[in-house]
Amino acid sequence: MNLFDVFAERIRSALGKAVPQAASLADDILARVVVEPPRDPAHGDLASNAALILAKPLGMKPRDIATRLAAELAHDPEVEAAEVAGPGFLNLRLAQGFWARELGAILHAGERYGYGEPGSGEAVNVEYVSANPTGPMHVGHCRGAVVGDAIANLLAAIGEAVSREYYINDAGAQVDALARSVYLRYLEALGEAIGEIPKGLYPGDYLVPVGKALAETHGAALKAMPEEEWLPLVRDFAIEAMMATIRDDLARLNICHDVFFSERTLTAEGNDKVAELIDWLEARDLVYWGTLPPPKGHEQDGGEEEAWDEREQLLFRATEFGDDVDRALKKADGSYTYFASDIAYHYDKYRRGFAHMIDIWGADHGGYVKRMRAAVKAISEGEAELEVQLSQLVRLSRGGEPVRMSKRAGDLVTLRDVVEEVGRDAVRFMMLTRKADAPLDFDFQAVTEQSKDNPVFYVQYAHARTASVRRQFREELPEVPLEASLLAAADLSRLADPGELQLVKILCDWPRVLRAAALSREPHRIAYYLYDLANAFHVHWNKGKESPQLRFIKSDDIETSRARLALVTAVGMVIRAGLNVLGVAAPEEMR
Repeated sequence: MNLFDVFAERIRSALGKAVPQAASLADDILARVVVEPPRDPAHGDLASNAALILAKPLGMKPRDIATRLAAELAHDPEVEAAEVAGPGFLNLRLAQGFWARELGAILHAGERYGYGEPGSGEAVNVEYVSANPTGPMHVGHCRGAVVGDAIANLLAAIGEAVSREYYINDAGAQVDALARSVYLRYLEALGEAIGEIPKGLYPGDYLVPVGKALAETHGAALKAMPEEEWLPLVRDFAIEAMMATIRDDLARLNICHDVFFSERTLTAEGNDKVAELIDWLEARDLVYWGTLPPPKGHEQDGGEEEAWDEREQLLFRATEFGDDVDRALKKADGSYTYFASDIAYHYDKYRRGFAHMIDIWGADHGGYVKRMRAAVKAISEGEAELEVQLSQLVRLSRGGEPVRMSKRAGDLVTLRDVVEEVGRDAVRFMMLTRKADAPLDFDFQAVTEQSKDNPVFYVQYAHARTASVRRQFREELPEVPLEASLLAAADLSRLADPGELQLVKILCDWPRVLRAAALSREPHRIAYYLYDLANAFHVHWNKGKESPQLRFIKSDDIETSRARLALVTAVGMVIRAGLNVLGVAAPEEMR
């Protein structure tokens, strides 16, 4: 149960009694009434903007509406106090019995507390990573991979039917350059001196084993072939080898896609989906042959830059769908642009049943967003929506000093390097401690410290402590059941200490936080929430060390002990649920 939604509905219901004329208000106005935690917990448990939202439509002063609402809500047995603050905010303080019942509901729901029914929502395609298969994944790919995976997890948690997709950029000049680079390593494996890798090819040592594997497969046979024969063979071999490496890198982050879509299939012989798309657009008069204006800043008349070549190209009427200029689909020589392939790919997604698509791109693709949104609007005739989440750069350091690049990877810090040094959990959690569109500082030294300043350690340690308490109960009070559903029957009203109630209130906020994070595509909200929950638990744990009456186990008071075990169990369940969304483990022990 999302208690904030429940009380928003109660406020709307109370409004009908407190202010009868509100019955004539439109649903969209009433829908703007929300209930949230107050900024200052001293003001109560819940705060609503109802009076402020409804004042103008009702032609009343906000405080007058709030006062009437407070008087009506005071009759609710689960409302201990209803107060008006400031210009008309409504603050509610809930009865202790409400929190006891809600804790019981958490224990009955288990780790699916706050989750939606699986697959009950709409079909959503989340495409992320989609790195060119020309080298190992580097730390820049890492952040987008983790953000995309966490967003997919969030959407699945609230019930959406999520498909996780990887678009393999296996067409174009970059994969030909990869093939020629691997061919040089193949010659090297056969004992030839290849000298310095030519400019424009990939110099990283990661291609050495690929060249060796190619030599083991084909022997010296490729040397006798002209380039037009060996190039496609080597290209296929190299792409397969690099995708195997990429899949392995992703597995190290616990990332597994449902679909790997090959760009080359878009222009396969006998099934040219780009040509099919262009025919579809042509039939709707959405393309024409014309010339484009020069890019901003380009000099046409005697400047330092080369003169703009106004060649006629096949253009998509992107401006009709919100873009700044029309966009080329075919070059003057008749070949397709990258944009044409990208539209065809999204058209394919739409025809597979995805009216809602989310793409995770690097920050350097920001200029591409408007044109792709326009394209999706066109190909779906306004029925589909494309969201693009941009993932900013990661700055790596160790103790404040920039991390040196890896020579093996060709002057890149690889994802594998990072995971091997600090572990999957630290990488995933820390990549989600900031909004994706904000730069992120990642310090190898800081993420391995065992302190409150290291959020992943702090949260995992809180979970390990809940497991420790449960083990202690098993040893000292074996008659107390550990099953959450049985603990829900305990006398939870015994949880009267402010620290205990604070923990229950934070737990009850989980459904709201989960849904808000999913709808805003902001997994960092989960990381923040878990840190706050862990902090409240650690604080309460430390109070128990100082005050024996607050310890979880009271051998002379079994019922209170049972209630406290119920609370600890619920804390552990919610931390596990949150860590699961982030793709981070919830350890039972930490040494």
